[in-house]
Amino acid sequence: MPLQNRVDPFGELLAVPARGLLFGNRGGKFHRDDRTLGRRRHASRQWICCVLSFKNRQRDVWGRTYTELFFLDEVTALAAGHRPCFECRRADAVAFAERFHDKGARPSAPQMDDVLHAQRIHPAGNTKRIHHMKLDGLPDGAVVTLSGQDAFAVKGDALLPWSPSGYGAARKRPRAAHAGVLTPPAIVNVLRRGFAPLWHPSSE
Repeated sequence: MPLQNRVDPFGELLAVPARGLLFGNRGGKFHRDDRTLGRRRHASRQWICCVLSFKNRQRDVWGRTYTELFFLDEVTALAAGHRPCFECRRADAVAFAERFHDKGARPSAPQMDDVLHAQRIHPAGNTKRIHHMKLDGLPDGAVVTLSGQDAFAVKGDALLPWSPSGYGAARKRPRAAHAGVLTPPAIVNVLRRGFAPLWHPSSE
């Protein structure tokens, strides 16, 4: 039985056998000792995405230290509100931070975490915030929902339906339409300013 540790673009945690390209965490341990979840879905505001292998470190998944999470790809991680890790993905993290603001000093990790936490979770609860924007202006790598249930990644003139195992057949991106955007607005702007996320091969 797989652990409930696969992240979807809504930020929900799924128990599915599909594997992903990246892993990460939400600032510490929030699973229970029997390797199940209670109501908590994060330990702090530090939500990061990491490479699967770094300096030959071995992890006891859902052990004593933190709750490991896994992502189909970086597009999925960004939609859920995770940013690149400054330790194992230093170059990507710096590129992300440099595009976080359109001008001024590069923000620190805690400064970015404060902004992202306010944009990914409703202050009154633990539910995902959905931001309504025009589809026409969204950059590649943003993830939207048209029904409130299904997620689609924006790529060129297409919308790619998301699933835990990969993307489905491309659909034409509607013009002059609005959508619920799952990717936090600050990350949408990072993508718009040229940050290139890692895509799952099924997106091709």
